[in-house]
Amino acid sequence: MDHRRAPGEDARTGPLTGRARSGAAERGTDERGTDERGTDERGTDAEAIDAEAIDAEAIDAERMLSGTGAGAEAGIVVPWPVLFRHRMHHRVRGSSRYQWWVLWTVLAGLLSVNITFTVFVVALPQVARQLHTSVSTLTWTSTGPLLAFGIAAPVLGKLGDLGGYRRLYLWGLLGAAVCVVLTASAPNAGVLIAARLLDGIEGAATGAASMALVLQVFSHEDRVKAMGWWALVGAGGPVIGVTVGAPVIQYYGWRALFWGELPLMAVAALLAAVVLPGHRPGKAGIAPGADGASATAGTGGDSSARDGAETGSGAGVAAGAGVWRSLDWVGSLLLTGAVTAGLLALNQAPSWGFTAAPTLALFGLAVAMGVLFVLQERRTDHPLIPLRYFRLRNFVFPLGARTLANFSYMGGFFLFPLLAEGVYGYSETKAGLVSTARPLLFSVIAPVAGYATVVVGERLSTVVGALVLTGSMVVFTQVGLHPSLVVLLVALALSGAGIGIATPATTASASNEVSADELGVMSAAQQLVTQIGVVAGIQVMVTVQSSAHGGIGSLGAFHRAFVVGAVVAASAALCGVFMRDTPRHSRRDTGA
Repeated sequence: MDHRRAPGEDARTGPLTGRARSGAAERGTDERGTDERGTDERGTDAEAIDAEAIDAEAIDAERMLSGTGAGAEAGIVVPWPVLFRHRMHHRVRGSSRYQWWVLWTVLAGLLSVNITFTVFVVALPQVARQLHTSVSTLTWTSTGPLLAFGIAAPVLGKLGDLGGYRRLYLWGLLGAAVCVVLTASAPNAGVLIAARLLDGIEGAATGAASMALVLQVFSHEDRVKAMGWWALVGAGGPVIGVTVGAPVIQYYGWRALFWGELPLMAVAALLAAVVLPGHRPGKAGIAPGADGASATAGTGGDSSARDGAETGSGAGVAAGAGVWRSLDWVGSLLLTGAVTAGLLALNQAPSWGFTAAPTLALFGLAVAMGVLFVLQERRTDHPLIPLRYFRLRNFVFPLGARTLANFSYMGGFFLFPLLAEGVYGYSETKAGLVSTARPLLFSVIAPVAGYATVVVGERLSTVVGALVLTGSMVVFTQVGLHPSLVVLLVALALSGAGIGIATPATTASASNEVSADELGVMSAAQQLVTQIGVVAGIQVMVTVQSSAHGGIGSLGAFHRAFVVGAVVAASAALCGVFMRDTPRHSRRDTGA
């Protein structure tokens, strides 16, 4: 075959249409000099979209639409939904606000997944009656997903790094839809618990992939803004779920609550297919560099080959096989065993006792498998979690602050309803309504804190947030037998505000230390340590409260538990002191 090409032809596509020829000319200009279009229209290189990837997609789309591509020569008819997706994706990706399109798309998916998490607890008595089981058995529908999330998150995050974040995200949404159907149609408690366990696994997939997708398109300087909006949905979604879901459960039953999730997930999946970038990490596309600017990679080669894992081409099949070969299976099994044993020990310690033989055995197993995991990661060529990150100051201390802050926040979150109902005589409804002050302030403050952090820096935001959280714990240690509702609301508001101020800063700081092709697994690692902090905070503070002198309903017992929360929150502030701010050379807004 003659590989020579005439003027107006591209090596990959043959004859070019007018738009594609223009794109090729622009691409040639980029190769000879700098990307003036990215600088002039976007204002800064950190916001520039990879022109090579956009032009390649435009060429592919024009070939298919004009019938001049290889598919047309082979007599292949391309389905119109594929053509529509190409056109729409090209339009959206060419926008100067593309990173914000990605953020809103991802958050829509997260909202559709987490909106029922909290409100389902309200439905447990009704579910227990209908399925002829006990509420204590059904508590596994809440604790089970937490365990499943912790087990699956690192492995799924690594798969996202190797095979593509959009692909993992869409599989996660599909898994969420399956979980919803299984939950809504569950004939017995066993099926229901299994469905919720699967929900924890898909939550790990969507969580790791969605955070990586957002981090991938935002510069280092502006990631803290995105993480503020991320925290809004993470904390505000369950609040919306309680507000909307409680009446649905009351009038239509708990099954209707889950059937109502399906349309939300369908919309989220459609948006994801159109908007989200399809390239694999480290390939053509957006890859924030070490200095916060977007770096482009892979400027040559066929677009379909670069995006093979997403398009199903022959290159994608080969890449898919490479994904499984590159995964550290031994390390994955060791980490899974360590996390499973540790979380199970924390989960069962209040009932077994922290010094009971089974609890100590599980903790010992977790430590032993953790040591073996570290040894495995040191000698393997393809580590699941690169250990070099744990030598970086701005990775370790933000993670420590985030874990400790969530320990106090979630421990207090779990204790307050027990305090309100057991000591102050609140009804379940009143206790639940008053408790919403905490996540409501969290969701409102987090986006504001993200923008403020750009001005004051991550270190100050983390320290202030952790100290505000400490203040909340201190207030709870001082409340008497007849406190005013205002005092309780102030204490709850301080807790929500504190975690809302600290979360965007700690998340962005740790993420800025991670290379572009490892955002998935390290995002999962962040969420995993947060999960450990959540579980440990709940179990330790509840155990302190229930074992304190005076009994489970004693006000003094609650005071002791909140003292623990205050000490841990102060430790989070100490971690924040050792953080470094992200260098920012420009204060110009990126468009939101």
